[in-house]
Amino acid sequence: MLSASTYWSVFACLSVEVPVPRPAPRRVSRSRAALLGAALTTSLALSAGPAHAGGRYTVTSLTFTVRAGGRSCAVDADLYRPAGADHAHPAPAVLATNGFGGSKSDGSTDAIGKAFAERGYVSLVYSGLGFGRSGCLISLDDPRIDGAAASRLVDFLGGKRSADDGTRADFVTLDAPGDPRVGMIGGSYGGAVQTATASADHRIDALVPLLTWNDLAYSLDPNNAVGAREVPGAFKWQWTNGFYLIGESQPLTTPSLDPSRINSLACLHFVSQVCDTVRTLDSGSYPPDRTARLLAYARSVSPASYLPRVQAPTLLVQGQADTLFNLNEATAGYRTLRAQGTPTALIWQSWGHSGGRTAPAAGELNLSQGNLEASYVGRRILAWFDRYLRKDGTTGTGPAFAYYRDWITDPAHTYATGDHVPALSRTLYLSGDGKLVDNRAKVARGSRGYTNQLLPTSHSENSLAGTIGLPDPAPYDTQGTYLAWTGSTLTRSLDVAGAPQVTLKVVSPTAERTQNSGDAADRLVLFAKLYDVAPDGTQTLVHRLVAPVRVPDVTRSFTVTLPGIVHRYAPGHRLRFVIAASDDAYVGNRGIKPVTVVSAPGDTGVLRLPVVGG
Repeated sequence: MLSASTYWSVFACLSVEVPVPRPAPRRVSRSRAALLGAALTTSLALSAGPAHAGGRYTVTSLTFTVRAGGRSCAVDADLYRPAGADHAHPAPAVLATNGFGGSKSDGSTDAIGKAFAERGYVSLVYSGLGFGRSGCLISLDDPRIDGAAASRLVDFLGGKRSADDGTRADFVTLDAPGDPRVGMIGGSYGGAVQTATASADHRIDALVPLLTWNDLAYSLDPNNAVGAREVPGAFKWQWTNGFYLIGESQPLTTPSLDPSRINSLACLHFVSQVCDTVRTLDSGSYPPDRTARLLAYARSVSPASYLPRVQAPTLLVQGQADTLFNLNEATAGYRTLRAQGTPTALIWQSWGHSGGRTAPAAGELNLSQGNLEASYVGRRILAWFDRYLRKDGTTGTGPAFAYYRDWITDPAHTYATGDHVPALSRTLYLSGDGKLVDNRAKVARGSRGYTNQLLPTSHSENSLAGTIGLPDPAPYDTQGTYLAWTGSTLTRSLDVAGAPQVTLKVVSPTAERTQNSGDAADRLVLFAKLYDVAPDGTQTLVHRLVAPVRVPDVTRSFTVTLPGIVHRYAPGHRLRFVIAASDDAYVGNRGIKPVTVVSAPGDTGVLRLPVVGG
């Protein structure tokens, strides 16, 4: 078993760093606050009292005793006060916390405070509940717990309360008594807490959640079948158990006798509902009562359940290389917010939890070089906070939607923009001879099948390998355990931007006999995915993304929404659609369940693609 420190190195990517160059210090006034900053990579030693940073800002360690989840606990925070900010010259504020497993002092979270302070913001960064030296249990950004705790820090910024040592903030710009001008930014675990807080505290003025979830049930136990929201999917066991081990090890990695951090021997550091959820998932069984509790709890701590209460303008940034929280998560949140009239924009950048974070592509936000102003995403973040925290009505916030294209070599033009997420626009048909054809009349009659084995026979990724420097084999499928449909050789490029959909009908007498057993685990599971096949036959699984499906009813056709991608199929390449019996990153079928797919011109599977650019 990996040590706790090794597991932390695995998931250190969940704390988002956003470095920037250091501008010259300047005076802050009510009418002109500094632009948004993000993280520097150097650390600042803290003393018991305020620490000075070359006259640009001071840093003070503070503790706030808050009530959260029925417990009183201490929240460990650092207050960054820019030079020149006082009662007569207040400045807007930024609130931020860590990614899962981090703290206020890790290389990314404290750097947010430094960069904002250097740009004239009052910055308050804190260790999330259960992490670092903050008390209470880990509760997965529950708005009733983590959101409530963050709201008490907003009280401090608004002058409504003091820190435990009596420190008060009378130098933050106020929109009304007790209502500070404050925005939030952060990634992954530090992203979901933003919407959790804003759902109950409408004093929050702007949000920038990066790389976070919309529906935790989908994130950790995804079922990509449309309309099957109450049918559990395939357990994403690698990611989930990695997080669980990190959380349960917190009292060891950050020694503490704080009783508010301890639940019980059976569930050491999380709230009990988290441990119950993980145990249900690890059991491989989905009886109705436990499944209902699992789904209800996962969604109660998910933006999907509380976004209708979020009013703060929200810039969502999601990564294309992300098997943990894929593009569909941010897209769902974007559509909810936009439909209800909340000012919202969506960016699909290149890097995510699964790749590109430490060495972003040219022109992308580079966390090690601090190119915020020089990158497209960085400029969009700057404009968002400029508009909503500085209240500069002349600043535009950019298009509603933008996505990175890795086939464009000029960094100044890598992003395409538009006023909506591309719609499904190209239809292909699954022919009985294994071809993808563009006309139903070309579909050949045919029947083909596969069967699963007791062990996984397909591989998409190892969620832990890349982050700890271990090799991860290329994706593969074992003969006889999958079906593939391959398109003709392309004569011109095919650009796909969005989430493809496929409608399928399968035959599986074994699954038909077991699917009504009362345990959802007895239903058929399959994995849908798209490959890019090069002229030499080499195939690439785009960003290693797959769509696990627990089929609601094998006697009926069903539609699958695949994870969103942005990918160019180049001339000479072919598109290949695959359904596989298993995937070793997920818990799949219980028992052997052979599958047959029958095709005929009037009754065959249909693949729809969001094709852009003609």
